[in-house]
Amino acid sequence: MDLNSASSIVLQVLTQATSQDTVVLKPAEEQLKQWETQPGFYSVLLNIFTNHTLDVNVRWLAVLYFKNGIDRYWRRVAPHALSEEEKSTLRAGLIANFNEPINQIATQISVLIAKVARLDCPRQWPELIPTLVESVKIQDDLRQHRALLTFYHVTKTLASKRLAADRKLFYDLASGIYSFTCSLWNHHTDTFLQQICTKDETAMSNSLERTLLSLKVLRKLTVHGFVEPHRNVEVMGFLHAVFERLKQFLECSKSIEADHICRDRLEKTIILFTKVLLDFLDQHPFSFTPLIQRSLEFAVSYVFTEAGKGVVFERFIVQCMNLIKMIVKNYAYKPSKNVEDSSPETLEAHKIKVSFFTYPTLTEICRRLVTQYFLLTEEELTMWEEDPEGFTVEETGGDSWKYSIRPCTEVLFIDIFHEYNQTLTPVLLEMVHTLQGPTNMDDTQTLLIKDAVYNAVGLAAYELFDSVDFDQWFRNQLLAELQITHNRYKPIRRRVIWLIGQWISVKFKSDLRPMLYEAICNLLQDQDLVVRIETATTLKLTVDDFEFRTDQFLPYLESMFTLLFQLLQEVRECDTKMQVLHVLSCVIERVNMQIRPYVGCLVQYLPLLWKQSEEHNMLRCAILTTLIHLVQGLGADSKNLYPFLLPVIQLSTDVSQPPHVYLLEDGLELWLVTLENSPCLTPELLRIFQNMSALLELSSENLRTCFKIINGYLFLSPSEFLQVYAVELCKSFCEVLKDINMDGQVQVLKVVENVLKVNPLLGPEMFQPLLPSVFQGIINGERYPVVMSTYLGVIGRVLLQNKSFFSLLLNQMACESGQEPHQLLGRMIEMWVDRMDNITQPERRKLSALALLSLLPSDNSIIQDKFCGIINISVEGLHDVMTEDTETRTFKDCMLMSLSEEPKVTEEEEPPTEQDKRKKMLALKDPVHSVSLQQFVYEKLKAQQELLGEQGFQALMETVDTEIVTQLQDFLQGF
Repeated sequence: MDLNSASSIVLQVLTQATSQDTVVLKPAEEQLKQWETQPGFYSVLLNIFTNHTLDVNVRWLAVLYFKNGIDRYWRRVAPHALSEEEKSTLRAGLIANFNEPINQIATQISVLIAKVARLDCPRQWPELIPTLVESVKIQDDLRQHRALLTFYHVTKTLASKRLAADRKLFYDLASGIYSFTCSLWNHHTDTFLQQICTKDETAMSNSLERTLLSLKVLRKLTVHGFVEPHRNVEVMGFLHAVFERLKQFLECSKSIEADHICRDRLEKTIILFTKVLLDFLDQHPFSFTPLIQRSLEFAVSYVFTEAGKGVVFERFIVQCMNLIKMIVKNYAYKPSKNVEDSSPETLEAHKIKVSFFTYPTLTEICRRLVTQYFLLTEEELTMWEEDPEGFTVEETGGDSWKYSIRPCTEVLFIDIFHEYNQTLTPVLLEMVHTLQGPTNMDDTQTLLIKDAVYNAVGLAAYELFDSVDFDQWFRNQLLAELQITHNRYKPIRRRVIWLIGQWISVKFKSDLRPMLYEAICNLLQDQDLVVRIETATTLKLTVDDFEFRTDQFLPYLESMFTLLFQLLQEVRECDTKMQVLHVLSCVIERVNMQIRPYVGCLVQYLPLLWKQSEEHNMLRCAILTTLIHLVQGLGADSKNLYPFLLPVIQLSTDVSQPPHVYLLEDGLELWLVTLENSPCLTPELLRIFQNMSALLELSSENLRTCFKIINGYLFLSPSEFLQVYAVELCKSFCEVLKDINMDGQVQVLKVVENVLKVNPLLGPEMFQPLLPSVFQGIINGERYPVVMSTYLGVIGRVLLQNKSFFSLLLNQMACESGQEPHQLLGRMIEMWVDRMDNITQPERRKLSALALLSLLPSDNSIIQDKFCGIINISVEGLHDVMTEDTETRTFKDCMLMSLSEEPKVTEEEEPPTEQDKRKKMLALKDPVHSVSLQQFVYEKLKAQQELLGEQGFQALMETVDTEIVTQLQDFLQGF
């Protein structure tokens, strides 16, 4: 591409590509795509985006196309790779001038230079770093800033490389420029601190921006640029200087108003200082050891003493707490149980921690965390009154909660309490003791402190297991507090029911559950919405607990379910509705069929909620989960839900509908349980199967559920289902088997095996295209045992239950392979006998014996030649299935089933579904469960004897090992 002639053309097309008119835009994008691989194209782009007289949008687009080109065509091995000559020209052009006036474009240019540096620096681009170092010394503000911005992005990118050779190059780079970068940072920092006095906002902002960028470079060099950074005097000098600079910047923050132009950037710089320490601690815990004492003194001073008053801001407090937490939790600082096994570095760090965390220090940290940072704020109390649902969402982990100070303080409390529980347990219990008894409703501060202390007891529940008699506390104190209905006491009611939820799985006697259920029923009628929502959450924890007993819960079920449903109707926020729905789902799941009398109201409400939640896919997921448990609880009665249920399944599992991305997994699960509990196949339920073909094409992690659904249809109404979908299903299976792993292959064949079970006469014909490869797999001796076992199961069904089709298949295979049918049959029996140990399921082992025995009686020489193997398989099968009656000394086939046999269902077990009953009826017709193997062996041998005569039969039996014959005779005694 000639630069002079092409520039104007490329510029014109780029201009068109910025158009909002798709008629203009699309052809321009196509043209640019074609030029991507043309030599000289990126040189033209460089000329365009470095020409400051052109339209900003055009230059921006040119930078983006250049950046994308680096990813695709810069590497030497890439298809259509740029020539070394052009790359050399481009590298020189990129760092010729750092004078881009537009900030966004300047950032993109810095990023693309960094991308090239990742591939070429320093070997093909040795001049990059020296050029940047010289450019950041320039006095021109714009050029200096742009060079510094590029310096940062290049350092950041090179620091992220992880190969050993790349790490070595970065270590060399860091050693070479670290001293200069420290000086640069100190210069800009000092300049900023001096300019604060002048009140020149523009100059302050510029200096602070350079301080921030140089600090970002230093962070990458310090954290990633040295193998043993503690041995480098300059590195440790910088890290110690961080504390002094932090103090200076925190003092500066006092004099800079919240709305000042520099305030946000100042706070970012302060946070970056803390990130330097946190990253260094994370990457080099032992190198950080000399900084442990100072870090703890600094963080504790600002967060837990008056030193931080009026200085600190929330993000800084969070960072300081993270610093304390990382030191407390750091495994590198924890000695082994056997101290002699610990390294000297570990012992040194542990010694520093022990000397710092004295009893007075720990006590003060604990008290401050609880009585200062755990307290509900004015803003939170206002939100509670004005937006109770919003308050609840925030408290349970809303987006802003994740980044607020409260979760950080709670995590720090948990970590410190775990590490120093012997010291802190008495401190916390003493705080609890002082708050027992009635509280003055007018004393808001004491109420808030009680809320905070109870919060701490809940967070530390596992640590307090041996120190708190929670059952006694519940009976004597907490239960009474739940009954105080005064409006000002609602924080305590909410906190107490939350506290019980935290302890329910730790220490809570089963015989206290009815008292708790009574309290929950009362609180679900509380005048305050927040209390009711918190109560619902505790109810979920209670019924989820492994000590939950249905018999204790049933007397309260109707009342609780009604109140929960009323709460579901009352709340308006999507997150809260999801929360309450999860509680309802959990209750339905635990009580199962006992829920049937009470679900009418919920069943009527869910269609309305589904319609209202059209834009809220996560709420729809919660509705699907509720429906799953409802269907399981209603059993066959779930058919009454079909007018609502089936369209929901249809939408959720239709991959052409956008919501399927969110709803598919739960939708498939709902489809499956609907089939399992369906009393009969309706036209609408059959029609939904139209979605399956596209689902099988996805080959996603949901494939196993899809196969279960197909099996569900086979068990529900095999004739009707196969009549409509057999051809389509067989075609889908053929496609799936082309590109599927071994487990998926087995799952497909298990479905085919079920087809043969439910329809032994027509099934083989319907799925005939799949059977030759299965037969061939047996002949070839499939090497994977689980696949071979499934192959033998499929062919075993055909051989045993549809002899005429087996003959057709054998003749087809013989014709295609150019062999005689009897040769293939002999090879099949040979492989079957040889690989019988691949079959581990008793049902399939019996099936194999029945199938091979079904070849008898026969005068076929091949079958007689394999007679020994058939008898061996039969005796193995008898060993598998025959159990001896100790009284009568007779054998019985343990796999035989009768209609009168009904397994006893214990209270813990779920009652059989409609599908379980259908599978039982199918099993009664299955030869594996309806034919006595002992009787079958006897009859087949008797028939073979009659065919060959006594002498011929004896000759045949002599081919069998005498020990096997003896075992066979033992099994056939009495016949």
